[in-house]
Amino acid sequence: MFTSLDHMGRVGLMMDLITQRQVALGSNLANMDTPGYVRRDVDFAEYLGSMNSPLETKLSERLGASAVISQRTYEEIRPDKELMELQNNALLYTMATRRMSNIITEMKTVINVGK
Repeated sequence: MFTSLDHMGRVGLMMDLITQRQVALGSNLANMDTPGYVRRDVDFAEYLGSMNSPLETKLSERLGASAVISQRTYEEIRPDKELMELQNNALLYTMATRRMSNIITEMKTVINVGK
């Protein structure tokens, strides 16, 4: 059985992963004209697939299976693709912060009911 604290830890970890991906994508844009620069990305869909929440499972199905690793690829950095990925990442972060807010609200409700 999972408690709100378990979910809070999972959402916190997800927010950390999203932040790492934002840094990688921003670095790609900043270095797109740097000779020899290798594109980086952080893909965490497989991690999300191992979680129990229907929302998290739905996200993993949409993102596809992959590992939680920093990937380096020798493909050309396209600004339009990187900007689209930044927007995708921003949406994931918004969803994660809303989930964290809901968890905190649930905990406050439990505390207030117990008074």
